[in-house]
Amino acid sequence: MSRFEYEAEKWDGSRVKGHVDARSEVEARVKVKNLGYKPLLLKEYSLSKKDTKTRALQSLTLKEKIDFTQTFLTLNKAGLPIIESLIFIEKDAASRQVRLLAQEIKRQIIAGYTLSDTISRYPNLFGQVYIGLAKAGEDSGEIDKTFERLIQLLQKQGDIKGKVFSALSYPVFVVLLAIAVVLVMLMFVFPAFKDMFDQQGKELPAITQFCIDAGEFLKDKWALIPLGIMAFVGMGIFLVKWEPSKRWLDDISLKVPLLSDLTKAAAFSNFLTVLQIAYDAGIPILECLFLSKSTLSNSIMQDAIKLSIKKMQAGAHLSESLKASGLFPKMILFMVSTGEQSGRLGELMEQSVNHIDKQLDLIIDTLGKLIEPIMLIFIGFIVCFLALALYLPLFQSYSV
Repeated sequence: MSRFEYEAEKWDGSRVKGHVDARSEVEARVKVKNLGYKPLLLKEYSLSKKDTKTRALQSLTLKEKIDFTQTFLTLNKAGLPIIESLIFIEKDAASRQVRLLAQEIKRQIIAGYTLSDTISRYPNLFGQVYIGLAKAGEDSGEIDKTFERLIQLLQKQGDIKGKVFSALSYPVFVVLLAIAVVLVMLMFVFPAFKDMFDQQGKELPAITQFCIDAGEFLKDKWALIPLGIMAFVGMGIFLVKWEPSKRWLDDISLKVPLLSDLTKAAAFSNFLTVLQIAYDAGIPILECLFLSKSTLSNSIMQDAIKLSIKKMQAGAHLSESLKASGLFPKMILFMVSTGEQSGRLGELMEQSVNHIDKQLDLIIDTLGKLIEPIMLIFIGFIVCFLALALYLPLFQSYSV
């Protein structure tokens, strides 16, 4: 993989520089376009030895990003210069990745780059929202407020991920436990009863014979179990990343009852939070919309927001543009429209975010209550299946 320096044009005609990692110039051009820029110049260069640490900085966890931002904000508020703040983080941060990040940013600032310029060189690491807000904060001279907004945003994203994870962790745990129990029963319990069943001299029920055959097959071909699990996981990852299948899954997630509500509420919460924070940071509303779009992972929703962006570029108001997407509930559109008319758009968007967060909590609570009986039915079915397979031959012998 190569690194490409790019010079691109933003929606407002201004120019921006940065770099992306890609396998070819075509892929690099596509990545620049996905950032919302019009590529003007691309230049490939090889990574030098100085960049070996940069290679290790291709990803940060959300917690590491919060820790870096929070520590930097605290030190900056204490009056420490940027370089000294970065030296402190480089030496004392708990995470090795955060230490490497501070060291790399320090090196680039010493070389003459500004903080926002340095951050913008790592779009895969920080994301366009972080970069956009940092640039706005530095330009306005309100870097402290900007980093406070970033911490608020990152914590909000962490809360949403935590809520969704907590809603899905229980059914995933139950399914994995059920699979483990079934494997143990098939591979160890049913073979132990095989000799006793054979002594009866009768044809076994189909369900029992199936379990015995399956258990013997798995015992002989046990290596297929981890291979099957890896193949299943690999296929799942491929389907999620492959564009045609991802688009199909995204479409399904917006049509299945309750799952659709969860998908939309989580997406709206992130989208509107970024929109409100970026607007309060003084970023032009059209660029706010570009930044907010980058928080959406659902390709169907991304296409809908692209339509909103085109509407706004044609001169429409924000509320009219969001309405054109066909995604947002009437309450949100009404509050945004009221904010535009009253000059309190930031305040009304914040209320919209609070409204969506309450809806998200309600949906997750409903989903949790619905999942419990479904899991009970699922476990009951497995128990009944295994019990019938094990005891039907015994009942058959007693009936003679």
